[in-house]
Amino acid sequence: MNSLGRLFAVMGKELRQLRRDRLTFAMIVGIPIMQILLFGYAINTDVRNLKSAIADQAGTHLSRQFISDLKQTQVLDFQYVVETPMEIEELLRTGRISAGVYIPYDFDRRVIDGNRFAAHLLVDGADPTIVGVANQLRSMRVTFDTWEAPSESAGTLEVRPFYNPDQRSAVYVVPGLIGIILTFTMMLFTAVSIVRERELGNLELLINTPVRTIELMVGKVVPYIVIGLVQLGLIVAVGQLLFNVPLRGSFVDLYLAASVFIAANLALGLFVSTIVKTQFQAIQATIFMIMPSILITGFIFPFDGMPKIIQYIGEILPNTHFIRMTRGIMLRDASLGDMASELLILVVFTFVAMTAAILRFSKRLD
Repeated sequence: MNSLGRLFAVMGKELRQLRRDRLTFAMIVGIPIMQILLFGYAINTDVRNLKSAIADQAGTHLSRQFISDLKQTQVLDFQYVVETPMEIEELLRTGRISAGVYIPYDFDRRVIDGNRFAAHLLVDGADPTIVGVANQLRSMRVTFDTWEAPSESAGTLEVRPFYNPDQRSAVYVVPGLIGIILTFTMMLFTAVSIVRERELGNLELLINTPVRTIELMVGKVVPYIVIGLVQLGLIVAVGQLLFNVPLRGSFVDLYLAASVFIAANLALGLFVSTIVKTQFQAIQATIFMIMPSILITGFIFPFDGMPKIIQYIGEILPNTHFIRMTRGIMLRDASLGDMASELLILVVFTFVAMTAAILRFSKRLD
């Protein structure tokens, strides 16, 4: 057989091996399709439908017309109607809204006078994208029938960014980055750990011991929870020392939230380990999961601005809820009680993923 024939023989063997390796073949097709869809839907600078609140103390025809004009921009989605700006601030602090409009009782007089801002737009300044969208609304002018505000007026909306008034990107990125790092390392460690035991033949030895499946799974998870908490401490320390990222909330709350989040990712990693057969496949599966955790969880792009179908998918991912908690605790001084629903979702996810991993692992042993 000549050199060219041997080359084609090796190529044919490699293609047949890829065809038999269904998971790798699925990754070859699935990863580019997933990336195109995620980047196409998630990368959207034209943000719409931000969860918002309105406090209209004026209650006049002109203020109601102004609210109608704001709704027509489709940038703000008024889901809460409150009485005072303090209530808007509380909704911002607990992460239930991204922006709020406060219209004072003398709105009409301010519009006519033109020397003061007529209304105030309170925004979660931790996200620079939201602040940028808010600044676009600043140029809006009140129109009322055939009359409109004079061109030399101070403007209608004053934008007030909370929690990151200097608009430093590190303040926004670092809390979200905690979730990305923990997702990647925790999933990878656990998925590779079980597969490595199988490849080395140690899994059969463990099976022949009195250790039950649930004990084996929990025993694999607990050490990595400790490792994950150490990583959390390192990230927070570096973020504060080098980038001056604040920790306005409770460090205990942050650690409790991280513990549940780490457990969720470890359970997911264990489930992945019951599907894959090699360490290489475990790494592939982890990379496949990390991309959505970056793009559709609110880490980079505002979650409210994504299409609904992408939001539904993002709500399934643990990182979506953990990012909300880390930014809430670190930047807005929110407590776990303020974000109990996010914590509960992570607890349920952990239970479901761990149960699925145990059942699938037990089935493979049989």
